[in-house]
Amino acid sequence: MRLVGTLFAMLVVAIFKPFGLGELRFMAYVHVLAVAVLGIVSCTLSDFVLRYVVRQPATLEGDVHLIVRRNRLFQFVNTPIITTLVCLYRHFVLSNVVAGNRLSLANFFDTLIIFGFCSFFIGLYWRFKFRDRYLTMELQETRLLNDQLQRMQSRTEQAALEGGSGTSANASHPDNDLVLTGTTSEQVTLHVADLLYLESIGNYVKVCHLVDGTARYEMLRVPLRQMEDQLQPYTMIVRCHRSFLVNLQQVEQIISQSGSMQLVIRHCNDQLPVSRSNMAQIRSAIKS
Repeated sequence: MRLVGTLFAMLVVAIFKPFGLGELRFMAYVHVLAVAVLGIVSCTLSDFVLRYVVRQPATLEGDVHLIVRRNRLFQFVNTPIITTLVCLYRHFVLSNVVAGNRLSLANFFDTLIIFGFCSFFIGLYWRFKFRDRYLTMELQETRLLNDQLQRMQSRTEQAALEGGSGTSANASHPDNDLVLTGTTSEQVTLHVADLLYLESIGNYVKVCHLVDGTARYEMLRVPLRQMEDQLQPYTMIVRCHRSFLVNLQQVEQIISQSGSMQLVIRHCNDQLPVSRSNMAQIRSAIKS
Protein backbone atom coordinates (compact mmCIF):
# COMPACT_ATOMS: atom_id res chain seq x y z
CA MET A 1 0.00 0.00 0.00
CA ARG A 2 2.71 2.44 1.01
CA LEU A 3 4.81 1.54 -2.02
CA VAL A 4 1.90 2.24 -4.38
CA GLY A 5 1.33 5.61 -2.69
CA THR A 6 5.02 6.49 -2.94
CA LEU A 7 5.15 5.53 -6.63
CA PHE A 8 2.10 7.71 -7.31
CA ALA A 9 3.72 10.72 -5.60
CA MET A 10 6.97 10.07 -7.48
CA LEU A 11 5.02 9.97 -10.77
CA VAL A 12 3.37 13.31 -10.01
CA VAL A 13 6.76 14.90 -9.24
CA ALA A 14 8.29 13.36 -12.38
CA ILE A 15 5.50 14.67 -14.63
CA PHE A 16 5.06 18.19 -13.25
CA LYS A 17 8.68 18.70 -12.12
CA PRO A 18 8.06 21.19 -9.29
CA PHE A 19 10.80 22.85 -7.18
CA GLY A 20 12.60 23.93 -10.37
CA LEU A 21 13.38 20.36 -11.42
CA GLY A 22 12.47 21.19 -15.01
CA GLU A 23 15.72 23.14 -15.31
CA LEU A 24 17.85 20.08 -14.53
CA ARG A 25 16.71 17.93 -17.46
CA PHE A 26 17.86 14.33 -16.98
CA MET A 27 19.33 15.01 -13.53
CA ALA A 28 15.78 15.84 -12.39
CA TYR A 29 14.96 12.13 -12.33
CA VAL A 30 17.79 11.46 -9.90
CA HIS A 31 16.15 13.92 -7.50
CA VAL A 32 12.77 12.28 -8.18
CA LEU A 33 14.24 8.96 -7.00
CA ALA A 34 15.60 10.74 -3.92
CA VAL A 35 12.08 12.05 -3.21
CA ALA A 36 10.80 8.47 -3.55
CA VAL A 37 13.31 7.33 -0.91
CA LEU A 38 12.13 10.13 1.35
CA GLY A 39 8.56 8.94 0.74
CA ILE A 40 9.42 5.42 1.93
CA VAL A 41 11.15 6.85 5.01
CA SER A 42 8.11 9.05 5.69
CA CYS A 43 5.71 6.09 5.39
CA THR A 44 7.85 4.07 7.80
CA LEU A 45 7.85 6.90 10.34
CA SER A 46 4.10 7.42 9.95
CA ASP A 47 3.34 3.73 10.50
CA PHE A 48 5.56 3.79 13.58
CA VAL A 49 3.58 6.75 14.96
CA LEU A 50 0.24 5.05 14.25
CA ARG A 51 1.27 1.74 15.79
CA TYR A 52 3.16 2.82 18.89
CA VAL A 53 1.90 6.35 19.61
CA VAL A 54 -1.73 6.37 18.40
CA ARG A 55 -2.09 2.59 19.03
CA GLN A 56 -3.67 1.78 15.66
CA PRO A 57 -2.76 -1.81 14.68
CA ALA A 58 -1.53 -2.39 11.14
CA THR A 59 -3.99 -4.89 9.71
CA LEU A 60 -6.09 -5.34 6.60
CA GLU A 61 -8.57 -7.57 8.39
CA GLY A 62 -11.82 -6.44 9.94
CA ASP A 63 -14.38 -3.80 9.17
CA VAL A 64 -13.88 -1.60 6.11
CA HIS A 65 -14.66 1.51 8.15
CA LEU A 66 -11.78 0.75 10.53
CA ILE A 67 -9.37 0.28 7.62
CA VAL A 68 -10.48 3.50 5.92
CA ARG A 69 -10.25 5.42 9.21
CA ARG A 70 -6.72 4.16 9.84
CA ASN A 71 -5.65 5.12 6.32
CA ARG A 72 -7.16 8.57 6.77
CA LEU A 73 -5.26 8.97 10.02
CA PHE A 74 -2.13 7.78 8.25
CA GLN A 75 -2.57 10.53 5.65
CA PHE A 76 -2.89 13.23 8.31
CA VAL A 77 0.34 12.01 9.91
CA ASN A 78 2.29 11.26 6.75
CA THR A 79 1.56 14.43 4.76
CA PRO A 80 3.32 16.88 7.14
CA ILE A 81 6.20 14.42 7.63
CA ILE A 82 6.91 13.99 3.90
CA THR A 83 6.47 17.73 3.42
CA THR A 84 9.09 18.46 6.09
CA LEU A 85 11.54 15.89 4.69
CA VAL A 86 11.21 17.22 1.13
CA CYS A 87 11.58 20.82 2.33
CA LEU A 88 14.82 19.87 4.08
CA TYR A 89 15.98 18.10 0.90
CA ARG A 90 15.18 21.19 -1.13
CA HIS A 91 17.14 23.36 1.30
CA PHE A 92 20.27 21.23 1.69
CA VAL A 93 20.50 19.63 -1.79
CA LEU A 94 18.39 21.37 -4.43
CA SER A 95 19.23 24.91 -3.33
CA ASN A 96 22.82 24.32 -4.51
CA VAL A 97 21.68 23.72 -8.10
CA VAL A 98 18.29 25.47 -8.37
CA ALA A 99 17.63 28.89 -6.88
CA GLY A 100 14.59 29.52 -4.70
CA ASN A 101 14.72 26.26 -2.75
CA ARG A 102 15.87 27.71 0.56
CA LEU A 103 13.87 26.75 3.62
CA SER A 104 10.97 29.16 4.00
CA LEU A 105 7.32 29.25 4.97
CA ALA A 106 6.30 29.81 1.35
CA ASN A 107 8.26 26.76 0.18
CA PHE A 108 6.77 24.69 2.99
CA PHE A 109 3.20 25.51 1.94
CA ASP A 110 4.10 24.99 -1.71
CA THR A 111 5.37 21.50 -0.91
CA LEU A 112 2.40 20.82 1.40
CA ILE A 113 -0.06 21.58 -1.40
CA ILE A 114 1.69 19.17 -3.78
CA PHE A 115 1.82 16.23 -1.36
CA GLY A 116 -1.60 17.05 0.04
CA PHE A 117 -2.92 16.67 -3.52
CA CYS A 118 -1.16 13.30 -3.84
CA SER A 119 -2.42 12.16 -0.45
CA PHE A 120 -6.01 13.07 -1.32
CA PHE A 121 -6.14 11.01 -4.51
CA ILE A 122 -4.23 8.10 -2.96
CA GLY A 123 -6.80 8.09 -0.13
CA LEU A 124 -9.69 8.00 -2.62
CA TYR A 125 -8.10 5.09 -4.44
CA TRP A 126 -7.65 2.97 -1.30
CA ARG A 127 -11.09 3.92 0.03
CA PHE A 128 -12.84 2.45 -3.01
CA LYS A 129 -10.35 -0.42 -3.27
CA PHE A 130 -11.05 -1.63 0.25
CA ARG A 131 -14.76 -0.95 0.00
CA ASP A 132 -15.06 -3.19 -3.06
CA ARG A 133 -12.97 -5.85 -1.36
CA TYR A 134 -15.02 -5.64 1.84
CA LEU A 135 -18.38 -5.80 0.06
CA THR A 136 -17.24 -8.91 -1.83
CA MET A 137 -16.15 -10.59 1.40
CA GLU A 138 -19.38 -9.52 3.10
CA LEU A 139 -21.47 -11.04 0.30
CA GLN A 140 -19.62 -14.34 0.64
CA GLU A 141 -20.01 -14.28 4.41
CA THR A 142 -23.75 -13.54 4.10
CA ARG A 143 -24.23 -16.56 1.82
CA LEU A 144 -22.32 -18.76 4.26
CA LEU A 145 -24.34 -17.48 7.24
CA ASN A 146 -27.62 -18.12 5.40
CA ASP A 147 -26.56 -21.71 4.70
CA GLN A 148 -25.58 -22.21 8.34
CA LEU A 149 -28.81 -20.56 9.51
CA GLN A 150 -30.94 -22.93 7.43
CA ARG A 151 -29.04 -25.97 8.71
CA MET A 152 -29.36 -24.76 12.29
CA GLN A 153 -33.10 -24.16 11.94
CA SER A 154 -33.56 -27.61 10.39
CA ARG A 155 -31.67 -29.27 13.25
CA THR A 156 -33.68 -27.38 15.87
CA GLU A 157 -37.00 -28.21 14.22
CA GLN A 158 -36.00 -31.86 13.92
CA ALA A 159 -35.00 -31.95 17.60
CA ALA A 160 -38.35 -30.42 18.56
CA LEU A 161 -40.27 -33.01 16.52
CA GLU A 162 -38.30 -35.83 18.08
CA GLY A 163 -38.95 -34.43 21.56
CA GLY A 164 -35.24 -34.06 22.26
CA SER A 165 -33.96 -33.05 25.67
CA GLY A 166 -31.60 -30.29 26.75
CA THR A 167 -31.65 -26.52 26.71
CA SER A 168 -31.43 -26.19 22.95
CA ALA A 169 -34.38 -28.44 22.29
CA ASN A 170 -36.50 -26.98 25.06
CA ALA A 171 -35.78 -23.47 23.86
CA SER A 172 -37.42 -24.13 20.51
CA HIS A 173 -40.13 -26.62 21.43
CA PRO A 174 -43.56 -25.36 20.26
CA ASP A 175 -45.21 -26.40 23.56
CA ASN A 176 -42.86 -24.31 25.67
CA ASP A 177 -45.02 -21.52 27.13
CA LEU A 178 -43.53 -18.19 28.11
CA VAL A 179 -45.08 -15.30 30.04
CA LEU A 180 -43.56 -11.86 29.46
CA THR A 181 -44.58 -9.32 32.08
CA GLY A 182 -44.12 -5.57 32.34
CA THR A 183 -43.50 -3.40 35.37
CA THR A 184 -47.26 -2.83 35.56
CA SER A 185 -50.02 -5.43 35.32
CA GLU A 186 -49.82 -6.13 31.59
CA GLN A 187 -48.40 -9.40 30.30
CA VAL A 188 -48.04 -11.40 27.09
CA THR A 189 -48.37 -15.19 27.04
CA LEU A 190 -46.92 -17.02 24.05
CA HIS A 191 -45.02 -20.07 22.89
CA VAL A 192 -41.27 -19.49 22.63
CA ALA A 193 -41.30 -20.75 19.04
CA ASP A 194 -43.89 -18.07 18.16
CA LEU A 195 -41.75 -15.16 19.38
CA LEU A 196 -40.40 -13.23 16.40
CA TYR A 197 -38.48 -10.36 18.00
CA LEU A 198 -38.49 -7.73 20.73
CA GLU A 199 -37.85 -4.03 20.10
CA SER A 200 -36.99 -1.39 22.67
CA ILE A 201 -39.03 1.81 22.22
CA GLY A 202 -38.28 4.30 24.97
CA ASN A 203 -39.46 2.80 28.28
CA TYR A 204 -41.45 0.12 26.47
CA VAL A 205 -40.70 -3.12 24.65
CA LYS A 206 -42.63 -4.05 21.52
CA VAL A 207 -43.29 -7.80 21.46
CA CYS A 208 -43.75 -9.21 17.98
CA HIS A 209 -45.11 -12.76 18.06
CA LEU A 210 -47.38 -15.11 16.12
CA VAL A 211 -51.06 -15.59 16.88
CA ASP A 212 -52.73 -18.15 14.61
CA GLY A 213 -49.94 -17.71 12.06
CA THR A 214 -50.25 -13.89 11.94
CA ALA A 215 -47.77 -11.44 13.42
CA ARG A 216 -49.13 -9.44 16.36
CA TYR A 217 -47.50 -6.49 18.11
CA GLU A 218 -48.01 -5.82 21.82
CA MET A 219 -46.38 -3.29 24.15
CA LEU A 220 -44.97 -3.91 27.63
CA ARG A 221 -43.55 -1.27 29.96
CA VAL A 222 -40.25 -2.91 30.82
CA PRO A 223 -36.55 -2.40 29.98
CA LEU A 224 -35.20 -4.56 27.17
CA ARG A 225 -32.31 -5.64 29.42
CA GLN A 226 -34.81 -7.23 31.83
CA MET A 227 -36.39 -9.13 28.95
CA GLU A 228 -32.95 -10.29 27.81
CA ASP A 229 -32.20 -11.66 31.28
CA GLN A 230 -35.53 -13.51 31.34
CA LEU A 231 -34.89 -15.04 27.91
CA GLN A 232 -31.28 -15.98 28.56
CA PRO A 233 -32.03 -19.74 28.86
CA TYR A 234 -33.36 -19.74 25.28
CA THR A 235 -30.24 -19.94 23.14
CA MET A 236 -32.16 -19.13 19.95
CA ILE A 237 -33.05 -15.65 21.20
CA VAL A 238 -30.07 -13.29 20.94
CA ARG A 239 -29.38 -9.58 20.78
CA CYS A 240 -28.68 -8.35 17.25
CA HIS A 241 -28.75 -4.62 18.07
CA ARG A 242 -28.91 -2.49 21.18
CA SER A 243 -32.66 -2.06 20.48
CA PHE A 244 -33.53 -5.58 19.29
CA LEU A 245 -33.66 -9.18 20.49
CA VAL A 246 -34.41 -11.70 17.76
CA ASN A 247 -35.49 -15.32 17.61
CA LEU A 248 -33.07 -16.85 15.11
CA GLN A 249 -35.53 -19.66 14.45
CA GLN A 250 -37.83 -17.04 12.90
CA VAL A 251 -35.21 -15.39 10.68
CA GLU A 252 -36.04 -16.04 7.05
CA GLN A 253 -32.88 -14.59 5.56
CA ILE A 254 -29.76 -12.59 6.34
CA ILE A 255 -29.16 -9.82 3.80
CA SER A 256 -26.42 -7.27 3.24
CA GLN A 257 -27.36 -3.69 2.41
CA SER A 258 -24.97 -0.74 2.02
CA GLY A 259 -22.23 -2.37 4.04
CA SER A 260 -24.49 -3.51 6.90
CA MET A 261 -26.32 -6.76 7.65
CA GLN A 262 -30.03 -7.09 8.37
CA LEU A 263 -32.28 -9.96 9.42
CA VAL A 264 -35.51 -10.53 7.49
CA ILE A 265 -38.16 -11.90 9.85
CA ARG A 266 -40.69 -14.52 8.78
CA HIS A 267 -44.44 -13.82 8.66
CA CYS A 268 -44.00 -10.01 8.83
CA ASN A 269 -40.99 -9.27 6.55
CA ASP A 270 -39.63 -6.77 9.08
CA GLN A 271 -35.91 -6.16 8.73
CA LEU A 272 -33.84 -5.91 11.92
CA PRO A 273 -30.40 -4.26 11.86
CA VAL A 274 -27.32 -6.12 13.03
CA SER A 275 -24.79 -3.88 14.75
CA ARG A 276 -21.07 -4.57 14.34
CA SER A 277 -20.69 -5.15 18.08
CA ASN A 278 -23.35 -7.90 18.03
CA MET A 279 -22.30 -9.58 14.78
CA ALA A 280 -19.95 -12.00 16.58
CA GLN A 281 -22.78 -13.10 18.88
CA ILE A 282 -25.05 -13.77 15.91
CA ARG A 283 -22.37 -15.85 14.20
CA SER A 284 -21.68 -17.83 17.37
CA ALA A 285 -25.38 -18.54 17.98
CA ILE A 286 -25.85 -19.77 14.40
CA LYS A 287 -22.75 -22.00 14.42
CA SER A 288 -23.19 -23.45 17.91
